[in-house]
Amino acid sequence: MDSLTIRAARLDDLPRLTAIYNHYVVHSPATFDLEPKTLDQRYEWFTQFREAGRHRLLVADEDGAVLGYAGTMRWRPKPAYDTTVETTIYCAPESLGKGIGAKLYAALFDAIAYEDVHRIVAGYVPPNPASAALHERFGFRPVGTFSEVGFKFGTYWDVCWVERRI
Repeated sequence: MDSLTIRAARLDDLPRLTAIYNHYVVHSPATFDLEPKTLDQRYEWFTQFREAGRHRLLVADEDGAVLGYAGTMRWRPKPAYDTTVETTIYCAPESLGKGIGAKLYAALFDAIAYEDVHRIVAGYVPPNPASAALHERFGFRPVGTFSEVGFKFGTYWDVCWVERRI
């Protein structure tokens, strides 16, 4: 991991970002999407991010291979919510447990430290001890659990919500 760099996502990363995300669509309740996304669909998602400002997307790159990504995006569409952002973070399945998520979050939160952001929120589906530990490590505190709000793989899933001040 000595050659791991964290950098802004580029459009040419989109096929890999899509492949990482689609792994979780197919194999995990980490996302409540039920069908894999096409590149065109993920392009629409990708266009919300900028190299400056509140809404960023960073990738972990090792020798040209994207191993994961993390971003901040608009939480809700009403203008009073503008200074609150929601995080997204996914690592390639073969890269789990290597500290990549922590490196991504550290760089992401440094990148937005001086932006007009007051709160960061995140949601994850339990049981997910790795996600719970990652968010706790970065100062998120639990604010509540929505019970059985997602139905996937024939099961109802809860979502734990956490927040932190920037």
